[in-house]
Amino acid sequence: MSYQVLARRWRPRTFHELVGQEHVVRALTNALDHDRLHHAFLFTGTRGVGKTTISRIFAKSLNCERGVSSNPCGECGACREVDEGRFVDLIEVDAASRTKVEDTRELLENVQYAPTRGRYKVYLIDEVHMLSAHSFNALLKTLEEPPPHVKFLLATTDPQKLPVTILSRCLQFNLKRLPTGLIAQHLAHILEREGIACDAAALELLARAGEGSMRDALSLLDQAIAFGGGRVSLEAVSAMLGSLDPRQVLGLIEALASGDAAVLMEQVMELERAAADFEGVLAELITRLQRIALLQALPETAGADWPEREALCALAARLAPEEVQLWYQIALHGRRDLPLSPEARGGFEMVLLRMLCFRPLEEAEAPVRMPTTSQAAPAATPRQPPSAGVRAVLAGNGTAAAPAHRPAPTRADPAPTVAQSAASAHPLRPEPDVLPAPSRQPAPPVPLAEAPLPLDWQQAVRRLELKGVALQLALNCQLEARQGNTLRLLLEPSHVHMRTPNAERQLLQALERYLGTSSLRLEFRAAQGELDTPARQQAQRLAERRQAAIESIEQDPNVRALCDTFDAQIRTESITPLDS
Repeated sequence: MSYQVLARRWRPRTFHELVGQEHVVRALTNALDHDRLHHAFLFTGTRGVGKTTISRIFAKSLNCERGVSSNPCGECGACREVDEGRFVDLIEVDAASRTKVEDTRELLENVQYAPTRGRYKVYLIDEVHMLSAHSFNALLKTLEEPPPHVKFLLATTDPQKLPVTILSRCLQFNLKRLPTGLIAQHLAHILEREGIACDAAALELLARAGEGSMRDALSLLDQAIAFGGGRVSLEAVSAMLGSLDPRQVLGLIEALASGDAAVLMEQVMELERAAADFEGVLAELITRLQRIALLQALPETAGADWPEREALCALAARLAPEEVQLWYQIALHGRRDLPLSPEARGGFEMVLLRMLCFRPLEEAEAPVRMPTTSQAAPAATPRQPPSAGVRAVLAGNGTAAAPAHRPAPTRADPAPTVAQSAASAHPLRPEPDVLPAPSRQPAPPVPLAEAPLPLDWQQAVRRLELKGVALQLALNCQLEARQGNTLRLLLEPSHVHMRTPNAERQLLQALERYLGTSSLRLEFRAAQGELDTPARQQAQRLAERRQAAIESIEQDPNVRALCDTFDAQIRTESITPLDS
């Protein structure tokens, strides 16, 4: 017997075998079991989601020799003939090849005659939107009032092209695209039944390439089995699809997290040698950043079925949430602007370099090792935070004070550099009482016995090299007492969830480095009310500066003149201090 493709061999034969489309199955099974059958059904959806399969199961349920039910026996003559495609009372029509009105009239000539073999005569018209306007007119009257022994099952991928008169006479069911996880799970089930070894990551690639279509995913699975010589491996599927190895995307994120531009550019060269689609690489990068953000928000439950979950968890613990969010936004804008770049690789490189150069203000400064052509150039340069003006643009702030007018430089004066111009346009006004980002250079270790008592917790948090959840844990704590090598910390009740084993370990290690000891102990106790924590003090200072900015704008004579002239109102919620 000749080989039968997986899409046909594993075509569902009953409603229970269908994958997904529960909303359609529920409606059809209730209609069959309670004998509330409409005369015309319209199934819409993209290719390969089950329109024809559901129609055949429905026809089998109508004509099963054991009676009309949602669970046909599959053993009687009618069920077997429907499965084999030779049931005489199931008339399948491809509307794409029979668009003429003469074909439709010829089809409808036999509607009045009773079924030959079964209980109902079922007309299954696939791609019904391809019929001509005259064909729809010929079908309209019969579709509205067919004989009691006739059922019409219409299927289409483009319901917008159907006349409203046709739509109004049918029960319409919209079949959804299948989720990637559901497709991958079904592919794994099929391969297990077939006895074929596979990689979970390879199945995820195939499921994503199917784009919501189970039939497309099964066709790709057939191709992958042949390409891999009887085994579905990640390397074979990546080579077959021309897609990117997920480990390469994780390598890009690792290099970004390390701030190593040299390694990052080497990986870009490898991608170019592999003829990678840089727009597709950006899409994969966006997907991994989104998963990292989910793991940071829901570390216990997110991504249980992700093949690279362990590596993503390590990156989620290493990166600050605000940095992940900024990278995600930069990657989205970079994918949009990539077609405008003279070459794809150059645009992709600029997106990665933008991720290295820009970072949230609250995060510590880290070195970026940039490759240079000169041997005398330094191997590492600090990555500076963006100016307040740049941050206002990135945050989408629509209210900012215009920079003061500065006279143009005279001929004797040297031309200002780009950095000087940016600094003069948006000067950074440092606030000594704002909690600054920790310094790149850690404070010299102070022996615990010589440290002043009590320990200045505000100053210590400024100097600790922390980020992410560990930094938020420290910011929302207050030092209650210090006894020898034991620090007793009060934690606000609303931030108890931040006390995770990983965050405690990072805070303990940072304090031991700061205090120069290796036998420190931390004791946490939930407070009953509000505490005077570094985070609360910082929020209070930011609120005071925002209120000062609001008052400054409200008292500005130009703004008041505009309000009086045009009866305008100031939207105070959009005002943000430039140095916030």
